[in-house]
Amino acid sequence: MTMTPEQAAWFQSTFARLVDNVDRALMGKREVVALVLSAMLAEGHVLLEDAPGTGKTSLAKALAATVQGTSSRIQFTPDLLPSDVTGVTIYDQGQHRFEFHKGPVFAAIVLADEINRASPKTQSALLEVMEESRITVDGITHDVGRPFLVIATQNPIEQAGTYKLPEAQLDRFLIKTSIGYPELAVEERILAGSAERNPSSLLQPVITTGAVADMADLAASVHADPAVLRYTAELARATRDDPSTRLGVSVRGSLAMIRLAKVWAAAQGRHFLTPDDIRELAAPAWTHRLVLDPEAEFSGTTAETIIARSLEQVAAPQARSVA
Repeated sequence: MTMTPEQAAWFQSTFARLVDNVDRALMGKREVVALVLSAMLAEGHVLLEDAPGTGKTSLAKALAATVQGTSSRIQFTPDLLPSDVTGVTIYDQGQHRFEFHKGPVFAAIVLADEINRASPKTQSALLEVMEESRITVDGITHDVGRPFLVIATQNPIEQAGTYKLPEAQLDRFLIKTSIGYPELAVEERILAGSAERNPSSLLQPVITTGAVADMADLAASVHADPAVLRYTAELARATRDDPSTRLGVSVRGSLAMIRLAKVWAAAQGRHFLTPDDIRELAAPAWTHRLVLDPEAEFSGTTAETIIARSLEQVAAPQARSVA
């Protein structure tokens, strides 16, 4: 069943209240908050590439407080084991049975801090839960519930002792973005409220986690015209055919774009997709999925360059009436 205009209006007002609430703790970053919230409602995950001290932990805590959910933080280090992330099964001698002790991944919002500092084996512990929202330990499957959002961070400056995320893992992140430093006026406001070390603790929940799952289901019913779907596929193909890329946007990337764009459209109060939704989200949804040719990268070509070039080459469909 397709979303109705009335449902789209409700979605828009609720989404705006969510952004407003998170923005009280993460001041002046409404666009980033809107993107991350959209990723959560599209049931995807976020890769933040940012310098330390820009508010990544505050964002995760503020999101969890806003949706009345739990949050956890995993500091990824070279000696971190997969069981430190997922949990471990321990034999209870008193009960004479094995019991599963849940790891920090069992939370609504999981902050995977400096994910590239852990070994590939530990990084891969997140693959199943990011894709299927469940963990399998000793042959037994455990669901993590809904909503479930992984916010993984990378430090773009300090690369010593890190393990580059493989393309297969990068492709499982719905978006890649950064918070960045605040503007001068906003930083002054932050300093003025420095007496409160944890502003997220002051936030009141706006909706419940159950309502978040309902919003995700509702967003999935946004109408996607075949012309917009074809436009998305043509853009993805253009990135694959670009001579500067070794690996373009995958089919998983195209599917992720549609899921994200549906939430984005509903957040604007629309019950249908437009080509502008795809164009606006192309950079955060696709740049991390591209693998560039080394020579092109050496000459200064970036993933953003290829996305922009594809947007120029592929003509957007003309506006038409929506069913």
